Amino acid sequence: MDPMAPTGAAARGRSRSFGGSSSNASGTGAGAGGGGVNLDMFVRAGADKEMYVRADKIDLKNLDMQLEKTRSQVWLEHQRSHREASPQQPAAPLLEWEIDLAKLDIQNQIAHGTFGVVYRGTYDGHDVAVKVLDWGSDGQESTAKHREAFEKEVAVWQKLDHPNVTKFVGASMGTSQLKIPKKGSTSSSGRPVPNDCCVVVVDYLHGGTLKTLLYNHRDKKLSYKKVVHLALDLARGLSYLHSKKIMHRDVKAENMLLDRKRTLKIADFGVARVEAQSSDVTGQTGTLGYMAPEVLQGKPYDHKCDVYSFGILLWETYCCAMAYPNYSLADISYHVVKLGIRPDIPRCCPRALSEIMTRCWDGNPDNRPEMSEVVTLLEKIDTGSGKGGMTPVDDHVAHGCSCFGFNRSA
Repeated sequence: MDPMAPTGAAARGRSRSFGGSSSNASGTGAGAGGGGVNLDMFVRAGADKEMYVRADKIDLKNLDMQLEKTRSQVWLEHQRSHREASPQQPAAPLLEWEIDLAKLDIQNQIAHGTFGVVYRGTYDGHDVAVKVLDWGSDGQESTAKHREAFEKEVAVWQKLDHPNVTKFVGASMGTSQLKIPKKGSTSSSGRPVPNDCCVVVVDYLHGGTLKTLLYNHRDKKLSYKKVVHLALDLARGLSYLHSKKIMHRDVKAENMLLDRKRTLKIADFGVARVEAQSSDVTGQTGTLGYMAPEVLQGKPYDHKCDVYSFGILLWETYCCAMAYPNYSLADISYHVVKLGIRPDIPRCCPRALSEIMTRCWDGNPDNRPEMSEVVTLLEKIDTGSGKGGMTPVDDHVAHGCSCFGFNRSA
């Protein structure tokens, strides 16, 4: 017989300790020499007097939650220590749209906005623009939503391929490996970006923005042929995006880029949607002077809001001027929505072009044409004669071009 095996009363005490009844618990406690004990506890008879908890009193759900938290924390600590101990460990395979950060060199800052900063850089030896989005100050829940939407949409962006849409190179979710230059520096060895940031990389276009081109031609103007060419580039790009069920929602001169041959390419498509976190497609999204009435009113809208913005931008391209120059931002909404005000079309503007403008910026979205129809209308315009261009400003005329109802001398 095993000398360590319990016998007699001790064995019977153990048997009673697993019985689970209140009477057995009470008897066991008395037999052990103790007074009254908690009915949720058992005392095993014997010299060691081991304590047991009643199974029917255990909160299993809470224990499972605590266990998962502990396991998760242990796993994270293990991953962190493993990375520190093995820095040369091969990285996990990249997703289809992910970039290899080792090939990215971020250089000087070229623009900035509410949700991020744009830098010029190179990726695998090619010139790129790098937009760094940082949502870290919005709180964990908001940041998680931003990142979830970002991940879904970049999977769509990387499949887009059109000559009038900026080429998407890739993206990266939050990482501590990204380095950005310090202010005024052209080196990428600056401070690290917060882990909550995301990165979008697109082709860098050397021709600048359409806004800069129009500003540089505010006096000399663009030829009619060039106006139609730029309008066609934009119309074809928007038509392509709409065919892919993508709304740009921020069509404006700043978001239209030009390559070395002055081919127009749409930039920042879809990014406005991610940054705005608007899933119900309502509310004011975009730039005030280009917003359709339904957007200004906070009503539900669809891709026809881009058609409206195209009409405004077509006017600006033809006139090389900014729409609503005499209105404050506070007045634009009231005049556009309540009074139906639109930019004054110059008398010298050919009818074919003016009709496209007025149809596109119609107050009723249902009356606006699809961008595919706009492409067809623009392709029919004859620019071979060289006539129909905007009348240049006469240096000897103090108030500028007489086609406008406002002073352009500034």
